Amino acid sequence: MIAFEKFGQHQPLNRQAERYAREGVPLSLSTLAGQVGAICTVMQPIFERIEAHVFAGERLHGDDTTVPVLAKGKTDTGRCWVYVRDDRPFAGPAPPAGVFYYSRDRRGEHPQRHLARWAGILQADAYGGYDALYGADRSPGRIRQALCWSHGRRKLFELADIAEAARRKARGKTAIISPIALETVKRIDVLFDIERDISGRSAAERLALRQQLSAPRVAELERWMREQRAKLSRHDPVAKALDYMLTRWTAFTGFLDDGRIYLTNNAAERALKGLALGRRSWLFAGSDRGGVRAAMMYSLIMTGRMNDVDPQEWLSDVLARIADHPAQRLDELLPWNWQSPTRYKAA
Repeated sequence: MIAFEKFGQHQPLNRQAERYAREGVPLSLSTLAGQVGAICTVMQPIFERIEAHVFAGERLHGDDTTVPVLAKGKTDTGRCWVYVRDDRPFAGPAPPAGVFYYSRDRRGEHPQRHLARWAGILQADAYGGYDALYGADRSPGRIRQALCWSHGRRKLFELADIAEAARRKARGKTAIISPIALETVKRIDVLFDIERDISGRSAAERLALRQQLSAPRVAELERWMREQRAKLSRHDPVAKALDYMLTRWTAFTGFLDDGRIYLTNNAAERALKGLALGRRSWLFAGSDRGGVRAAMMYSLIMTGRMNDVDPQEWLSDVLARIADHPAQRLDELLPWNWQSPTRYKAA
């Protein structure tokens, strides 16, 4: 409960200690932190099984976010990286899962180390730290770049947001709506509508429907974007938003020749949402060791939720059983194989 309250419900350990004290159970902050550390030690084999499952996937979502870390008289900005395997959009049979990693900075060496033994399709943003992974002669194999249309659309949407422009005008501020950005967003939204209709179908079906429905629209969209870009100054914000996509067009349009590729990287962004909410409450990790522990706990809780498992019930049951559980049957305790004792007894 202590671990789930902190990492699943965003309640810092100091608030938990205060609440327990009011209930007549005085627990020091160091005791609570020690319990979290003990859980991470016990759950390490489960985390490693989830990690192996994630990197057995042919397609991953990747992203990162900031994690404030306590330092002498200040906080440093660390990073938390996430890699998500979710094959459900193309009817893949593998259960969804994800893993987090912590680092003290955002240097490209971190994702390069995380993915050193993996090859496949990486859906991520245009962060330069990934670039070394995309070499054709890379060992153990090529990683194919697939960029996120939500990222590309977002830059244009900000320039075409009619509601925001109205709010700015009401406050007496300059409000400009770009007709080029607005039209581009409308054309991109047609692609999103198609994707919603084909989500959950097999990769082969998705590919066939994309070739029939999406490919002509993407070709027309590219023509439109390049025509409009030629009319704009390179300093124009709309030009920069168009360039973001046009200079990376191959990576944006890979979904047209592979039914496994998703149009967006939203799976990774959803995975980071819990951490983003949590850091508003616990404000910072107390140390690098605390950051590593947080990454593991977020991995376990997120994977449980992705498989429609109550993370607190699962953690409670696994922690009670794992010491006596046969090592060769450890996979039985993974979220997608685990059976709730409560539901089992009720049945």
